Amino acid sequence: MTEYYSTKMKFFGNSDPEKLIKEFGSPLYVYNEKILRQKCRDMKNLVDYPHFVPNYSIKANSNLHIIKIIREEGLRADAMSAGEIRLLLHAGYKPEELFFVPNNVSKDELKYAVDNGVLVSVDSLSQLELLGKINPGGKAAVRFNPGVGAGHHEKVVTAGKKTKFGVNIDCVPQVKEIANKYNLKISGINQHIGSLFMEGDSYIEGVKSILSVAEQFEDIDFVDMGGGFGIPYRKQEGQAALDLSGFREKLSAVLVQWTEKYGKKILFKSEPGRYIVAESGILLGTVYATKSNYGNTYVGTDLGFNVLARPVMYDSHHDIEVYRNGQPRNQGATGEVTVVGNICETGDIIAKHRKLPEIEEGDILGIMDAGAYGFAMSSNYNMRLRPAEVMIKENGEAILIRRRDTFEDLIAPFNV
Repeated sequence: MTEYYSTKMKFFGNSDPEKLIKEFGSPLYVYNEKILRQKCRDMKNLVDYPHFVPNYSIKANSNLHIIKIIREEGLRADAMSAGEIRLLLHAGYKPEELFFVPNNVSKDELKYAVDNGVLVSVDSLSQLELLGKINPGGKAAVRFNPGVGAGHHEKVVTAGKKTKFGVNIDCVPQVKEIANKYNLKISGINQHIGSLFMEGDSYIEGVKSILSVAEQFEDIDFVDMGGGFGIPYRKQEGQAALDLSGFREKLSAVLVQWTEKYGKKILFKSEPGRYIVAESGILLGTVYATKSNYGNTYVGTDLGFNVLARPVMYDSHHDIEVYRNGQPRNQGATGEVTVVGNICETGDIIAKHRKLPEIEEGDILGIMDAGAYGFAMSSNYNMRLRPAEVMIKENGEAILIRRRDTFEDLIAPFNV
């Protein structure tokens, strides 16, 4: 087995998994500030073009402490709901630094964004009509579907011919008609082709497609190229990271050539969510049982899909590290096991038939690359308590950034 990611990155700072579990409980989300800040800087330097800004998609991880760090690094932000707008404003963002990119929302939610001075992007003609009624004479952006999609699972492909997102690119005349009807200025065009691409060609093709739409509008201020930047979830198998250097050169050339043709140096945006936070997070959990059922060896943990939903939702792979007495057990794999959680569902599986070092009750497992769509998708299913979140500061100190749920939290919402 290759060197553990946590060891290579000195992920746990001055602590170790056992100490963290003893202090903050199990399961536990742990984030590394140094890695988080570096990923922000990667995205800020995505293209060699002066008018560019990444917008962090907070649906990937909405911890307020993490959002504030990302804001410090100079990234703007996307919101998918009124609640996300509220959180971002509380984090210190100014309305003009936010972009509301909802899908099928109510009049009240659109009005909340408009009343707070946040630019809205719509992804259907009917939503554009509704926004026009709410905010005549204002600004709007439109999300188009370029017909090109990408992603690691069909559920996260957000463009192409089999997705609910975006306005068809042949509907530009209808968009202009509605905009004229309500005196709306179409200030921006945006797209999102999908999540977790590991080579840039499909993304660049999507950018070229959305630019062909953008040039049909005479005076736009920006183009949002979307996101989906992937990370190597299979590091233990030697999977390489996305080659941002080669990607940067190709994408920069496309943007420079297009702006020269368009005659205006517009602002370009991107929507990194996963790339910013995924590798900065490790989910720790405890092994409470091991057994063999009809030839299958099961490792039973407190890592149910209420804590991490990605494997059951998308059949997603996460590398697993094994720790004993706070130290990594990185000797070669000794057996094939299926790692399961504590939820009363047959599908409550973290990893199927995975070759791992010998595991005993009391060992701690580290689920790698859990910073994106981990805690954000967690729940209280089976009345389980959501875990705490901890940040390893740049000086190696571990601080609590969200407390663990309590039994009182489970009861408090009920009006009885």
